[in-house]
Amino acid sequence: QVQLIESGGGLVQAGGSLRLSCAASGRTSGTYIMGWFRQAPGKEREFVAAVSWSAGTTAFADSVKGRFTITKDNAKIAGALQMNSLKPEDTAIYYCALEPALRSNPYTFASSYIHWGRGTQVTVSS
Repeated sequence: QVQLIESGGGLVQAGGSLRLSCAASGRTSGTYIMGWFRQAPGKEREFVAAVSWSAGTTAFADSVKGRFTITKDNAKIAGALQMNSLKPEDTAIYYCALEPALRSNPYTFASSYIHWGRGTQVTVSS
C-alpha cells in the first residue's frame, strides 16, 4: 500500500510564496505521474500541476502557469509544488496524487490517479 504525506501548507499574504512537499511511503517502485490538485470550499476538485517521472514532462493549469513550478525527487518518490505570487483565489486544500505510469504526458484528470494524500490547507489573505 502506498501512502502520500503532504506538508508545507499555511497562511500567507497575497504575493507571497509557499512550497508544498509530497512524499510517498510503502510499496513504491517503478515510474509514476505525480499530480497536485486543489479544492476550495463549495467547488470541485481541480487540477493544478503534474509531472511525469519517466520524461520529466510537466503540465500546469492555466490559472497557475508562470507562478507555480513542480519538481520531483529522482532518488525517491517525492516531489514539491513551489507556489509564487500567490493570490486569494489560490486558497484551497491542496492534494498530492500518484499514479504508477510509464508515460511522458502527465495526467490532468483526478480520476486517473489511484493514490491520494489527505491534503494540506493553503490560505492566501488579501
